[in-house]
Amino acid sequence: MRRKIPSTAALSAFESAARHQSFTKAADELALTQSAVCRQIAALEEFLGVKLFRRSRRGVLLTDAGATYSRQVTARLDEVERDTLDLMAKGGQGGVLELGVVPTFAIKWLMPRLALFAQAHPDITVNLSARTRPFLFDETQFDAAIHAGTAVWPGTEGVFLMRENLVAVCRPELIAPRATIAASGWQRLTLLQQSTRPYGWRDWFASRGMQVEGDMAGPRYELYSMAAEAALQGMGVALIPRLLVEDELRRGALIQVARHEYLSDRNYYLIYPEHNADHAALAVFRMWLEEQAREYREPLGLGLAQA
Repeated sequence: MRRKIPSTAALSAFESAARHQSFTKAADELALTQSAVCRQIAALEEFLGVKLFRRSRRGVLLTDAGATYSRQVTARLDEVERDTLDLMAKGGQGGVLELGVVPTFAIKWLMPRLALFAQAHPDITVNLSARTRPFLFDETQFDAAIHAGTAVWPGTEGVFLMRENLVAVCRPELIAPRATIAASGWQRLTLLQQSTRPYGWRDWFASRGMQVEGDMAGPRYELYSMAAEAALQGMGVALIPRLLVEDELRRGALIQVARHEYLSDRNYYLIYPEHNADHAALAVFRMWLEEQAREYREPLGLGLAQA
């Protein structure tokens, strides 16, 4: 059965005209005459049986149906272009992996290691895009995602990478060296909050057998990278997974306020749709990623002396 798909020439003309809100600018972009663009769009409207543009004194405007269709067509054409560029770059060899990642984990932990993967597997290209919250794979171009959560997503398979091990950090001069901080002392510190972990500090204090008034007060940041930078600027104490501030702790730019490490209920997973289980490039990347994460799955020395 023949597919009900318009011509790519008509779709390209429509996408350009919709983006520019102008047949003239679309014609210039596509190296066509304005009348040729008009014919392509008229043919597309006839094919669909739906008006995509309405004419006005100021030019052309998308109808509601045209605006919706424009977003959908643009997304599909972007995917075709991306796949085409990937195929051209690789000459049909190797593979491409589209990965959605939590931003700070990608920047601080994955990126410093990714060069090793590229050296070992030069035929596989890993493309990264930031995603802070769960999404539906069917609505994106992603083959897999690295996500921090309490479980894998419905309809997916997941590979456990590591637990989220939280430590309290700040600039050295923010607290007296080797000072013991009682509950009242914590109340005098600015606690930098993670907006996606509203009870983070409360849970951390509870794991130490403490209650601190005002534990949910303080500036809120969506990304751990924002909280880490705020801590580096001396704005307060941040509660951050140790693996995301290893370099800062090693350099002494940040210090642990208390020698206490707390495994939250969040884990880092590599997640992918069930139908992607046999994806060749993903299988190679999955094995490599598990090996890289192995040292972070070793038992941690919890219950350390509290400062």
